[in-house]
Amino acid sequence: MKPKTISTKTPVPNRLQGTDGVRREIKSAKDSECKGQTPIQVFLEKGWITEEFMELYSYCYVKNQPKKKPAKYLTIVIGWDPRDPSGIFTDAVVRGVRKAGGKAIVLGVVPTPLVPLFMLHKGADGGIMVTASHNPKDQNGIKLFLPFHGVKPLPADDAILTQSLLKQKFAPIKKASLKGGRTDYRHKALELFLHFSLLPENSWLKSRNTLKALTLVVDPAYGALAGIAAQTFREAGVGKVYEVNAGKSGAVNLRSGVADLEGCPCITRDMTLKPAGRFHRHKAVVKLFEIGRANQKSAKSGKKRIAAAIFDADGDRFFRLEYDPFQDTIWVLSGDETAILQARHLVTHEKYKGSLYINTVESDLNASTSAESMGLSPLLTAVGDKWILLKIHLALLEQKLLTAKLAKKEQAQIKNKIKPLQKNGVTSVSAILDLDELIPDTPDTEKKHPETLAVGSEETGHNITTGYLTLPNKKKIEVYSGNGLKSALNTFAATEQLATTLSPEKYIQSIRRPFSPGFKSTLYTYYIRQDLFCRDSQVWKKVKRLLLQTAKQNGYSGKTRIFPDDPDMLYIALAEGKAGVFVRNSGTENKISVNLRGRKSDARKLEKIGLEVIKLLFSLLKDPDNALYKMELYALSQIASHPVTDEKLEVKNQYRLRLIDEMKKQNLIQSSPEGNRLTPLGKWYIIH
Repeated sequence: MKPKTISTKTPVPNRLQGTDGVRREIKSAKDSECKGQTPIQVFLEKGWITEEFMELYSYCYVKNQPKKKPAKYLTIVIGWDPRDPSGIFTDAVVRGVRKAGGKAIVLGVVPTPLVPLFMLHKGADGGIMVTASHNPKDQNGIKLFLPFHGVKPLPADDAILTQSLLKQKFAPIKKASLKGGRTDYRHKALELFLHFSLLPENSWLKSRNTLKALTLVVDPAYGALAGIAAQTFREAGVGKVYEVNAGKSGAVNLRSGVADLEGCPCITRDMTLKPAGRFHRHKAVVKLFEIGRANQKSAKSGKKRIAAAIFDADGDRFFRLEYDPFQDTIWVLSGDETAILQARHLVTHEKYKGSLYINTVESDLNASTSAESMGLSPLLTAVGDKWILLKIHLALLEQKLLTAKLAKKEQAQIKNKIKPLQKNGVTSVSAILDLDELIPDTPDTEKKHPETLAVGSEETGHNITTGYLTLPNKKKIEVYSGNGLKSALNTFAATEQLATTLSPEKYIQSIRRPFSPGFKSTLYTYYIRQDLFCRDSQVWKKVKRLLLQTAKQNGYSGKTRIFPDDPDMLYIALAEGKAGVFVRNSGTENKISVNLRGRKSDARKLEKIGLEVIKLLFSLLKDPDNALYKMELYALSQIASHPVTDEKLEVKNQYRLRLIDEMKKQNLIQSSPEGNRLTPLGKWYIIH
């Protein structure tokens, strides 16, 4: 999507939102660097979210929601993760809702999936989650939910909200009085969440004894599931539960959570040793090794199984760690592995034959192949759980149409309206809502059809399976959302049943790699001008040209594949779809990625292609005005002369750990016993 310019210094995109709402680094509006600028100017020109921006954003969101008559107020459910202990940003969101005339139903610190769940429970008009998800604590943001099945806004919805934000002056909002009321519902919401999570049809647990042999380390990443996940696992009957990284300081995702585990399929004991071990500060990993070794004999005999449930700050993502007593190793199960384990369990029920297995382009290509071999119908979509949700609801519309009591002509007309949406993409939730309202509901007693969805999965840990919620009027509805806790319960329920049929060693072998993995690697460039990479821009064309050229040099013929849901993503299919490279801007952080996917035999060739493309992105996109980019160059110049430990790196304290992590994610530096050293790519980077 090409940016358009207005009469300010900075190009203004059609959408301020990324993959899932807005998130940026935070700064107080009172800071000297923000004075004299509007919240939008600070957002666009400085790249910061202020409390004034939060207030403006939530105000405009409420003003854009259709009003229900004869209700006086719109009701908006609001939750947040603990990254803002001062309440400056969360209070601003509540104020914005109330000043817009909305009634704020405040849940406080809760996991993201509880916001749409409670919204549906209350029949509310919208939902807001204040979070930057897996991002560091110096960032915050907002995820939005709409009343139609709790879905998230699509690009056209985002564009409408963006236009409202650009037109709305903040000064009158700042002076406005509070119109809507505020009601605190945290206790009731958490009761609902616990009840929902433990329902056998949602947890898949046959009894409280199902998980009694499991010893579990729980890592909520200092986030919204602190206390909640551990309590739920205990209520579910887990034998022993140890919680780590559960403080309330606001230091979310710090040496904890799923983001630190990405791209690492297994963890050895050496990787936890000080000072150079990658995970020596990750308490959940260290604790899992400690418990695993202490119970190694019981684990080898099958009396105990030792694992960990790792979440992110807002609780919608889940990774599983499995301690292997036979190799004294920890296996990391990402969203791909946990999704296949869940799918394997579901296909034991006949009603899931032919059901959808939806995953995104980030997934291992062999995951969908495995799902297809089980009798599921694989479907590939763009990055973002909103696109998985969209594909689910399009499929549900088709299923609803099949059972609806309509004349053949009417059915054909509606079907012809659904087909182009499936082919060309959907940009607005209203398009689905309008179709849904055309199709009459069929009584539950007359519904006889297979399950539409088996699993929706993102490799990064968002897994979606059908949940069931009984509303206050006793009506039972299906709910879909990325829910880390539900995914964890489902995964452990599935594998504990598997453990009853296999020897302990075969059990470990079966779950550590539930499908034969292909090759998967992701290369990052941080601190960039994201606006320069969009479809048919100069940079986009240069990257495409280099990608096709290097692919040809390595024996591939490349073919561009368009994803309507993410038109700015550059996707080149190789080897007749058996391999692929795609380049896309992150919608959650200031970075761009080169993603390599294929067969094991493609690994070396794809790595060569990826290295050339990432070097081009380093040279074309790095933002010389970005403060972290300047710090990165200074840090690399220190490391170039001699190894430097984390503590002795001369950069601002509040950015040190983040900067080190992100230089490692870019493969610019690596740890050694003496300190951080430049990698070959790092040496190339500082020269060029």
